[in-house]
Amino acid sequence: MRLASTHDARLHAVLGDRSVDLTDALGLRPGPGGPLLAFLEHGGSIAELQALDLDAWPSQPLDPRRLAAPIARPGKVVGAPVNYRDHQVEMHEQRTIADYGVFLKASSSVIGPGEHIRLPYRDVRTDHEGELGVVIGRTARCVPPEHALDHVFGYTPVLDVTVRSGEDRSTRKSFDTFTPLGPWVTTADEVPDPGALELRCWVDDELRQHASTADLLYDVAELIAYTSHVMTLHPGDVIATGTPAGVGPIAAGQRVAVEIAGLGRLEVGVTDEGAIAYADRPGPR
Repeated sequence: MRLASTHDARLHAVLGDRSVDLTDALGLRPGPGGPLLAFLEHGGSIAELQALDLDAWPSQPLDPRRLAAPIARPGKVVGAPVNYRDHQVEMHEQRTIADYGVFLKASSSVIGPGEHIRLPYRDVRTDHEGELGVVIGRTARCVPPEHALDHVFGYTPVLDVTVRSGEDRSTRKSFDTFTPLGPWVTTADEVPDPGALELRCWVDDELRQHASTADLLYDVAELIAYTSHVMTLHPGDVIATGTPAGVGPIAAGQRVAVEIAGLGRLEVGVTDEGAIAYADRPGPR
């Protein structure tokens, strides 16, 4: 099932070009994290969704303009640095997750489809990174790889936006708007193999990234196992699994899109409204 959140905090099942509102049937009372997070935090499961008779309920045309981030404020967003071999080569990097570990992005950096990435600086490069996002459905703590996928609720395209400045990785990736997510979450039962998904990322009409999740150094199961060894993963947490080669700069006025086969296409704009010079950032020098 494809699950989308709308700006009025309603949860919808996406059925082709139509949608069915599930909010009242599931008894959801969304908080700041949105209706899907409310569903997961109260023990919602794929089995519960599969038991719904969607044919018995009225549908409506799907309006992409109404879609918000499927999870507006995850408990945490976990990132995976240098998790494709070709990106490791591209970055002239000798190390991988095995050396760096994972990092955290601020949950306040999440935006949804159709919104805009805001460039913070006029004079420092900001890059796109198209990635597969994993949404956790069950609490995971020190789970072995062979059981890790049992803790996945679903998958979604994600953009991990990065300023190429000198601060810590989490700072450079945590600016507001730096984690576009969506357009919806596809439940894990519809993704037989998360290690066999084609990923493409465009800036305007230029295809910059094209890879398969088969090329991940730490695959989804291994990444969940490693991360859950470090920190407990809770329902609604999101893991961005890393980006392939083709990372490049974005500029105001451009459109950035990431598409993953079977999971949908996430597209956002770019603006420099409010951007400042790097030397003018707050604090003493």
